[in-house]
Amino acid sequence: MTENLVWFVWSLGLLFVWLAVFVFYRTARTRILRASLLTMLFGLSEPVFVPEYWNPPSLFDLAQKTGFDIESLLFSFAIGGMGIVIYDLLFKVKHEKMDWIERHGRHHRFHFWTLVSPFIMFALLYFLTDLNPIYNASLSMFVGGLAALWCRPDLKMKIWVSGVIFMLFYFVYLFPLVLLFPGFVERVWVLSAISGILIAGVPLEELMFAFTFGMLWSSYYEHLAWYKIKTESVHK
Repeated sequence: MTENLVWFVWSLGLLFVWLAVFVFYRTARTRILRASLLTMLFGLSEPVFVPEYWNPPSLFDLAQKTGFDIESLLFSFAIGGMGIVIYDLLFKVKHEKMDWIERHGRHHRFHFWTLVSPFIMFALLYFLTDLNPIYNASLSMFVGGLAALWCRPDLKMKIWVSGVIFMLFYFVYLFPLVLLFPGFVERVWVLSAISGILIAGVPLEELMFAFTFGMLWSSYYEHLAWYKIKTESVHK
């Protein structure tokens, strides 16, 4: 396989996993699709990361020529749908609407601001610091996850556990790439601009991104649409 196809194939692989989840988890299909379409837009942020964080060979050399690439759209689409349901799927979670009294609890006074906090934080870090964009993104999502914990303490188990689950899933997703294409990570990721720490060949920053994304995104459905997890469904 030529190197400019590696990132495309791995993005397609992730899309196939998404498709399996979409087919299997029938009751969450609408939620999966909406989340995926939303997060696909984040793939348009790729010029922020190329080449400061990494410089992946891409179809038609789009990443090198424009900063944008098809692969990032596929990747963002796939992780959005899976990130929002991976905990629910594993623990067979069911939801119910929060009542009027719960919605007007003191923690919900800043409901809107907790939802947009990661975007505000990213903008501040991007324009006011010299941090690598991957740290901006991860710190912003971590802050968003903490804001969700404050606003929705009932979701604390889901938020923390989802971070760990998605990080493990992401490691399993990237590890075969490390095995099958020796040196690919060293050639593509700008290790000199980040920690340079590799966990079984996977950059530490990728796992940090996965953990914080899992934290943040796992609670967005409940948080945005005013749902809570039915008590009897937790950990069944």
